[in-house]
Amino acid sequence: MERLKPMDAQFIDAEDQDANASFAIASIAIFGGPPPSYEEFLRSIQRRLPDVPIYRRKLRTVPFRLGPPVWVDDPDFDLRYHVRQTALPPPGRDNELRALVARVMAQRLDRDYPLWEYWLVQGLSDQRWALVSKMHHAMVDGVSGTDLYRVILDATPETAPSATDISRVGSPPSALWLTTQAAVNMMLLPAKTALALASAAAQPERSVRQLRQTAHAAAKLTAGTWPAAISSLSGPIGRQRRYAWARASLTDVKDVKRALGGTVNDVVLAAISSGFRALLINRCENPKPHMVPSLIPVSTRASGEQSIYENRVSLLVAELPVHIADPVERLEFIKAEISELKAVKEATAAEALIALGRFTPYPIASRIVRLAYRLPQHGIVTVTTNVPGPPVPLYCLGRKLVELIPYVPIATTLRTGVSIFSYCDQLTFGITADYASTPDIDVLAHGIESGVLELRKAAKAAASSARPVR
Repeated sequence: MERLKPMDAQFIDAEDQDANASFAIASIAIFGGPPPSYEEFLRSIQRRLPDVPIYRRKLRTVPFRLGPPVWVDDPDFDLRYHVRQTALPPPGRDNELRALVARVMAQRLDRDYPLWEYWLVQGLSDQRWALVSKMHHAMVDGVSGTDLYRVILDATPETAPSATDISRVGSPPSALWLTTQAAVNMMLLPAKTALALASAAAQPERSVRQLRQTAHAAAKLTAGTWPAAISSLSGPIGRQRRYAWARASLTDVKDVKRALGGTVNDVVLAAISSGFRALLINRCENPKPHMVPSLIPVSTRASGEQSIYENRVSLLVAELPVHIADPVERLEFIKAEISELKAVKEATAAEALIALGRFTPYPIASRIVRLAYRLPQHGIVTVTTNVPGPPVPLYCLGRKLVELIPYVPIATTLRTGVSIFSYCDQLTFGITADYASTPDIDVLAHGIESGVLELRKAAKAAASSARPVR
């Protein structure tokens, strides 16, 4: 048995509160070559299960919500329930795959079972097949979810030997035991809080400095969540989803970074800003400042912690400059804003606020999360998350992975979300949208691709002008 960490539990509370949200993240792995049979693929996953013990665990709620939910071994675990197969209708191209993923992701994961599914998808054009990996955000964040590919796939076309499955299913805890443990933890919480305060008092200068930085950053974070300018990008959403993606070359993005400055993430956010600007203009809306504030998850994992399957992220809130027409000026705006947020350590403030969950009785913390999701969300319009993927080719049963495409969930009044994956020299932008309010999702996708091309053109011009004349 393992208790959920505060942030992991928040995704469960949030999903309970929002009837139209499914807090599952996903990715689509596309492979070249003929698809394996269902039985062959099932055996491959069966061999890897010892390396991913959380796949055998399901969620258990503590009576009276005295404590966070816990992961417990599923005594009736059935791999066939989680590994499913389907096929695309002809011609099996992007549009058909997009529609399938949108339908799969609109459905919530059943909490009576471990919270994950694999979908083996046949019928793709050009002799390809796909694996849709779907798992609840309470289990993993983007980084640890991506690391699972390292576990279930191979680094070479040869299938690597797998560990012997020696897992033993533990007896499920009783309701009385869960209740008692939660009550004991609540009674011990004041002592844990006192120890944390004593530790802070032992280093007064450091504690005061951290408190001052956190207060400054918290003020910045609060200012960043002021109501956004009214637009069609924000509002009530339904249960169904649309899904699309944009593509770019990682080499091109790095060339832009070298020529125009900033980071890969800065260039990516500038391109996404171009996409939202195109979407607003297509809807005959005038792009204005503070029209598209974006929630930006930031990984807090130390090196080597990728395989710890829980959420380890903090948050930034940054404005996407859709009001700026010039692509280079958009990039300059992003560079300055992200630099300022890093300077005031806004992510540190968000991390400190999240950490308070460890010292807050769960019934109170849960109530706060649920209340927050009842309130209208006017300060954030979208979510943009960038996850570095595998830099080298991966294989499944000898078939080469040719493309990875991410999926990010949306909720409350966020009608769109954009997730970015890198794989080898590719960047893919997975775009999730509310079905009813975003029939023009392709405008956003094409706008992102155009944004990269505009920046690439500007980078080439800057590099050309910087060369010495002979």
